[in-house]
Amino acid sequence: MKPAIYVKDGDTVELEVKEASDGQIRRNSDLNDVTNLDFSRIHPLTGPIFVEGAEPGDALKVEILDIHGEGWGWTAVIPGFGFLSKENDVPEGVNSQALKIWSSDEGYVSAKFGDIYVKVKEFPFPGVIGTGMRLNGVWSTIPPRENGGNMDVKQMTVSSRIYFPVFRKGALLSVGDTHLAQGDGEVCGSAVEAPTKVKLRVEVVKSRNLKSPVFVSKPREAEYDGDHITFMGFSNDLWNASLMVVKEAISFLSNFMEPVEAYMLLSTVMDLKVSQVVDVPNWTVSGFIPVSVFGNKGGEIMDAFEARER
Repeated sequence: MKPAIYVKDGDTVELEVKEASDGQIRRNSDLNDVTNLDFSRIHPLTGPIFVEGAEPGDALKVEILDIHGEGWGWTAVIPGFGFLSKENDVPEGVNSQALKIWSSDEGYVSAKFGDIYVKVKEFPFPGVIGTGMRLNGVWSTIPPRENGGNMDVKQMTVSSRIYFPVFRKGALLSVGDTHLAQGDGEVCGSAVEAPTKVKLRVEVVKSRNLKSPVFVSKPREAEYDGDHITFMGFSNDLWNASLMVVKEAISFLSNFMEPVEAYMLLSTVMDLKVSQVVDVPNWTVSGFIPVSVFGNKGGEIMDAFEARER
């Protein structure tokens, strides 16, 4: 693919980035747009950006200076996609297609889940960002690789400095799939997907010879203060330990909303953490849900959670 633009080492670049569906889901969309989704159009990317002076063996430093949305976003469950898509032992309707449209204002996105108005803190970031692949060919954008790509790391937000390995002359940086918010794990397969304007600064670091991306960030800025309700899973298999957490969290939240809504909510606010890897043979996985996102229903949810766990 030919570069879309050529820039110099140290330049600042402003990009218009489409949301993940390439315009198939819009602010006024309904479930029909999920039904008719053309998956071959997922992840339109802005780029490639050719950075003068970047050669194989160098690193490309990308500083995220600013990301702004357009006042809305979406989260969806797409049948056949998502962490639970191959699971049978799940609450009825969890893997049914679903769509939630969020409004965005003053640093928060909000939407109604059941009878609860959920308000989620924005920490916008590019779900997909990376340099050109080492090898020629046609590559899916779904799995992340050594060049970066669909990493979905929410801590790569504004003020982060990401260092990418350079495999091709000019680095060939591309950006897409911007999110206004996401939980670590993005379990239903989508976050708060949104079109954005992204401002970056690029810099070539000579002869860094990275094997994969590394980055500097302020992770606390992508976290919540206050109480969290937390579910835990234990297994000698990381996947199964994570399944335990997600299923338990959906089961609990289904007291307040439809199970598929709970699934979408977890994808946007619950942080899945690997809490330990050394206590063989079992892993510990924890899923943290900030109570503050539930607004004036937070106390009721906390009371129900503590009563349930006694």
